[in-house]
Amino acid sequence: MAPSTQQQWRVQGKGNGTFDNLNFNKEAPVPEVGDKDVLVKFHGASLNYRDLIISAGGYPFPQEDNVVPGSDGAGVVEAVGKHVQRFKVGDKVITQFNQGHIAGPLDNKSIATGTGGVIDGSLQQYGVYDEQGLVPLPSNLNFIEGASLTCAGLTAWNGLYGLEGKRLTPGNWVITQGTGGVSIFALQFAKAAGARVIATTSSKEKADKLKALGADHVINYRDDPNWGETAKKLTGGVGVNHIIEVGGPNTLEQSLKAICLEGVISIIGFIGGTSDKQPTLLDALVNICTVRGIYVGSRQQFEEMNAAIEANNIKPVIDEKVFTLEQLKEAYQFQWDQKHFGKVGIKIE
Repeated sequence: MAPSTQQQWRVQGKGNGTFDNLNFNKEAPVPEVGDKDVLVKFHGASLNYRDLIISAGGYPFPQEDNVVPGSDGAGVVEAVGKHVQRFKVGDKVITQFNQGHIAGPLDNKSIATGTGGVIDGSLQQYGVYDEQGLVPLPSNLNFIEGASLTCAGLTAWNGLYGLEGKRLTPGNWVITQGTGGVSIFALQFAKAAGARVIATTSSKEKADKLKALGADHVINYRDDPNWGETAKKLTGGVGVNHIIEVGGPNTLEQSLKAICLEGVISIIGFIGGTSDKQPTLLDALVNICTVRGIYVGSRQQFEEMNAAIEANNIKPVIDEKVFTLEQLKEAYQFQWDQKHFGKVGIKIE
């Protein structure tokens, strides 16, 4: 039986550019289980840039005040409601990012079901979720590795496989940017599928790690600010088929220089900041390419991705520095300062 109280974080009030509105409660109530609900005892979580900007302010999607943060969580089913059919007590599970996005395209209803934004998230010891909002943990992963899939893993998978008719195929060229979670997952998925990967980074140390993960070419964007043209030359002048665009306006210009005819640029973030000087929609016409914004993915895509992870024994890259639940503010700052490589993990007891 679950205890009546637990340790839990909440985001209270609007952010002011800091993480001061993160509040920790050591005696928060454990939520009750409804007829179709599953109570999860969390053992692992991971952070995303989204978590930081929800706290600091500036998140452009639905968000409720006083929410438990964290979309990424993995743990064990502690209890189930009387009408639950998908899971039983003892099952190992992972949270779905948008709880209502089961299959097909995102819609206005499912976009408003974000875990850690609208629905209480994983940065607590226990959480209750509708049985439709969870997926089984891949058998080859531990809890922190599994938790890292919810947002970053699924976003990368959607970027490579989410557009019908333009899905990644063996021999394609892929560009990943930097060494955050989405970019590293995209590198791993692309290499497992027989694609060729050009990665960008800002340091030799990170370049060496990217090569160890299978990157065919690594470009230091500080040494080569015109890396888009360099990447296109590496393809023999044809261009890259898929670009996982995480930087925003400051990198999109180079991505457009690298893309091939009928290629796909998937915009998933703006960690490089925003700017008035950026490409326009006409650049998609000039380059004859698809530029799409994506917001994670569906449960169906999650299950397809997990099958590929098990079949290829893909191991998520977790930064060597793992934090406890009580150290959450320290973990936020660690990621904010971009000291991490891969995903920042949170161990939950």
